[in-house]
Amino acid sequence: MCGIVGYVGPQSALDVVMAGLKRLEYRGYDSAGVAVLADGGLATAKRAGKLVNLDKELSEHPLPSAATGIGHTRWATHGGPTDANAHPHLDNAGRVAVVHNGIIENFAPLRAELAERGHELPSETDTEVVAHLLAEEYSACADLAEAMRLVCGRLEGAFTLVAVHADAPDVVVGARRNSPLVVGVGEGEYFLASDVAAFIAHTRNAVELGQDQVVELRRDGVTVTGFDGTPADVRSYHVDWDASAAEKSGYASFMLKEIAEQPKAVADTLLGRIDGSGTLSLDEVRIPAAVLREVDKVVVVACGTAFHAGLIAKYAIEHWTRIPCEVELASEFRYRDPILDQQTLVVAISQSGETMDTLMALRHAREQGARVLAICNTNGSTIPRESDAVLYTHAGPEVAVASTKAFLTQLVACYLVALYLGQVRGTKYGDEIRDVVRDLSGISGAVERVLQTMDPVRELARSLAHKNTVLFLGRHVGHPVALEGALKLKELAYMHAEGFAAGELKHGPIALIEEDLPVVVVVPSPRGRSVLHDKIVSNIQEIRARGARTVVIAEEGDEAVVPYADHLVRIPATPTLLQPLVATVPLQVFACELATARGNEVDQPRNLAKSVTVE
Repeated sequence: MCGIVGYVGPQSALDVVMAGLKRLEYRGYDSAGVAVLADGGLATAKRAGKLVNLDKELSEHPLPSAATGIGHTRWATHGGPTDANAHPHLDNAGRVAVVHNGIIENFAPLRAELAERGHELPSETDTEVVAHLLAEEYSACADLAEAMRLVCGRLEGAFTLVAVHADAPDVVVGARRNSPLVVGVGEGEYFLASDVAAFIAHTRNAVELGQDQVVELRRDGVTVTGFDGTPADVRSYHVDWDASAAEKSGYASFMLKEIAEQPKAVADTLLGRIDGSGTLSLDEVRIPAAVLREVDKVVVVACGTAFHAGLIAKYAIEHWTRIPCEVELASEFRYRDPILDQQTLVVAISQSGETMDTLMALRHAREQGARVLAICNTNGSTIPRESDAVLYTHAGPEVAVASTKAFLTQLVACYLVALYLGQVRGTKYGDEIRDVVRDLSGISGAVERVLQTMDPVRELARSLAHKNTVLFLGRHVGHPVALEGALKLKELAYMHAEGFAAGELKHGPIALIEEDLPVVVVVPSPRGRSVLHDKIVSNIQEIRARGARTVVIAEEGDEAVVPYADHLVRIPATPTLLQPLVATVPLQVFACELATARGNEVDQPRNLAKSVTVE
């Protein structure tokens, strides 16, 4: 969620920090602020609302020129989105400034202690206690990194902290526990950020910080230690995309751009995964094949859109490997006392690799002895680092909060994991794997064809912008597609939308059907699951007989649905298990266009954040 930027170097710190915060706007926020070190003191500015409000404040009351600074975009947790609650937060003397992502769970007793010692804490935030504790520790040791280590030893919860002190004008210090923080390494300048997107215009060289580590940035270098002060081993890496990849490239929104990028993203996720003999390979597999052969249960944990990818993965895993597969909401997983052991494989799906619910589910699984395989889009993030194996999707940066290309690439990755398990366990031969991969390779072109035929879908979406409710129905793998279509409409259009298994229609949801109610139906192929196809055609007849307006998504050549479709959306014929890769795309376009017609901000829907780093 919250965006963090820090800078030490020869450039204008304020310019670097503000540009970085603008690149992190996708994370979702409701206030913003900056602090710079200049003329022996601290200068700050912060405003509730979007960065444009902070820009206006800075133009009316400019900050002094500075070479060291920090900035923050806040998504409110403790206290509302007000100027007073915006970061950075200062100590009473105005010498320390702190920005923070996460939640300090024991802030209340710490705040009480500080109040007893005479500190005044005017905000409602948990963050402010850190600034006051840092001021106390620094006054004793005169070393900001050491003060940060001492303070972190007292904190409970998930946090990324970045701080500066007026008495250390060329130093920025950061700390991380469970929340993301990455170092950018330039020529005589260094950056700290929640995401490499913040500094990619300046350098592609990065250093990932591990769990419970403190980093100190100076003009002459970077030092990383553990919370206990011992030197830490860190991994440097090179970011393989540039600043232009995070720009709109002429599209009206990032979401439109990312929808259009899906054919390439799907193709990129397949690159290098299979050799000429039909042998699959993942990115990093630290699970011996002998262990995978003993797996007797697969559990997929994920949230939101990634959860829908997991629901589709279940069909592929069970069909291709014959291993029972459960799909769990990560936020509920560890609280229900799940049954896990060394023969359980947990698949954790997360676009950012920092999703807190999924991370905590992963840790619980490992504590129970299960092996964990991560599917992730962000190299070097926490979830892949803490997993036993990882398959990276290659979607590139996804800026819009509502996920599109990350979802399709997660599906491709799930199919590859299922095939990999089938390969290791001998339930799939090399020629069978090659056949599926060949089908997957053709999906990129199929998605492109779908995108070229979306004008009627856009027109339909605009015509329905005044509606209050849309229902979605599907069978088999079409059911998770229906759930995803409903979620996209909720996220973007702020409409009531529900996805149902079509077979459940007569068990309650049919009571919702009324005159002119739009109902989107994802129809399975008549070739692969003919009995399900016939049943869903019956469902379409049932809802149309009750006056609903039917929007039918069916593959090319399926004529049985034509008499019952008020609006027919054609998609290319694909193998049954792979249909979600093409069937989802019209629903993305539909939601984006409908939300735009309602005047909504599609890249940054209200109340949502791209990376959810608190439970």
